[in-house]
Amino acid sequence: MDFPPPPFTLRQLQYAVAVAEALSFKKAAERCRVSQPSLSAQLAQLEAALGVRLFERDRRRVFVTAAGREVIERARLVLREAGDLLELARRAADPFAGTLCLGVIPTISPYLLPRLTPVLHAAYPRLRLRWREDKTEVLVRDLHAGSLDGALLALEAELGEVEREVIARDPFVLVAPQGHALAASHANVTVAELRGATVFVLQDEHCFGKQAAAFCSDTSARVDALRATSLTTLVQVVAAGEGVTLLPALAVPYEATNPQLCLRAFAEPAPARTIALVWRKGYPFEAALRHLAATIRQAYPAPSAAVPCHKESEG
Repeated sequence: MDFPPPPFTLRQLQYAVAVAEALSFKKAAERCRVSQPSLSAQLAQLEAALGVRLFERDRRRVFVTAAGREVIERARLVLREAGDLLELARRAADPFAGTLCLGVIPTISPYLLPRLTPVLHAAYPRLRLRWREDKTEVLVRDLHAGSLDGALLALEAELGEVEREVIARDPFVLVAPQGHALAASHANVTVAELRGATVFVLQDEHCFGKQAAAFCSDTSARVDALRATSLTTLVQVVAAGEGVTLLPALAVPYEATNPQLCLRAFAEPAPARTIALVWRKGYPFEAALRHLAATIRQAYPAPSAAVPCHKESEG
């Protein structure tokens, strides 16, 4: 079937999406590296071609019209598919050549990427990996928008419709200061022991923080109002003798090095997160990402038991 050429260009759609996201013609023009009069003229042509008013503006603000919202959403899909088409053509000969943009959450990146980077470089010498660290919500949004090829995330978070390859199960470990009641045993921590304990967790915007807080609530532990933005901060506060915290086992060799800390594993069913490489449905290089996930899985550090620092007194 022959289709007539559309009366608009991909560039015009790109300008429309930029204005919708910035809610400013000036900022959109700067982002697209074009003059504001040129951008405005192109958008006027797009609106004329579609017969739809996309934007309204006054002296202070830009508004997306009701009809414009539907057009912008479809424009994002068209631009994403066009990008996939170009990438498909570029990688036809070698899917492991060129640039791959991957997201990673902050509770994974500093503990896994230093180990992973040389392994991936050796396995895929023609592939340039660009990592972007951000919170799950932002990475998932960019993943579905097409600005990321994939992301290393925890499956327990809200991810929407995605494809996945599980990398590893990352159990949680209890971290307590020496002298704390929860540091007085070698045995695995039970749910009963956590009742009434003060536990510090990450802010809600971090998926690990949400998961840790939910687990603590289920055990009747007290989730403290101090909500840190990094695992390092949590551990430092605990080392000073203020409550306890949870760490993913992946972070333990890097964060729990202070001799004033005691580590204990949890009794089964132990809390844990599932680390996975995820990508949007319909991604044209799914096979390549599954292959990449297998390499990441092999490079993932072997699990090691959390050994408590508590020592029994000699008699």
